[in-house]
Amino acid sequence: MTTQARADYIDRRLAELYPETPVPLDHRDAYTLLVAVLLSAQCTDKRVNTVTPQLWALADNPADMARVPVEKIQAVIRPCGLSPQKARAISGLSQIITEKHGGEVPRSFEELEALPGVGHKTASVVMAQAFGVPAFPVDTHIHRLAQRWRLTSGRNVVQTERDLKKLFPREHWNALHLRIIFYGREHCTARGCDGHRCEICTTLNG
Repeated sequence: MTTQARADYIDRRLAELYPETPVPLDHRDAYTLLVAVLLSAQCTDKRVNTVTPQLWALADNPADMARVPVEKIQAVIRPCGLSPQKARAISGLSQIITEKHGGEVPRSFEELEALPGVGHKTASVVMAQAFGVPAFPVDTHIHRLAQRWRLTSGRNVVQTERDLKKLFPREHWNALHLRIIFYGREHCTARGCDGHRCEICTTLNG
């Protein structure tokens, strides 16, 4: 099977398995999604979803959050880990969005990545899921499965993202990155599959 044939099969099969692609992080708008994605770094989506309701009770928009003391933010988000850095980032980006962007989350990669604590992956998730712009955020699940499925030899997420974008139709990217995450969590886990156990691995390597 060529790499493209493998990609075409994966794209087709994941669409059958996951016709719906709900965003795993609970959010109301672009701002709450941005903060939730930032919190999810080195933390499970499940834990983020238990913490964010308490955070939104403090403030659920940039202007109000900018007025909340960093220590208060940190106390609420502590269960997510890295709370000092994340609290400073949430406070800082809220101030910049309020002062520089009129209270609206910016709609470009460049402006998003200029915000404190916002890297390329976080910006990609917001662009894809809040604004519908085709993007392919690569997290640890996607990086692992792309290598396991021999779609990339990329040693880092930057190369993996580049390779996956070449293999899959642009209009599929936003749903597909979520489908790969869902499949990686449910079937092709780091320990539960060695590249020969789950359905897709078996088919590709059969």
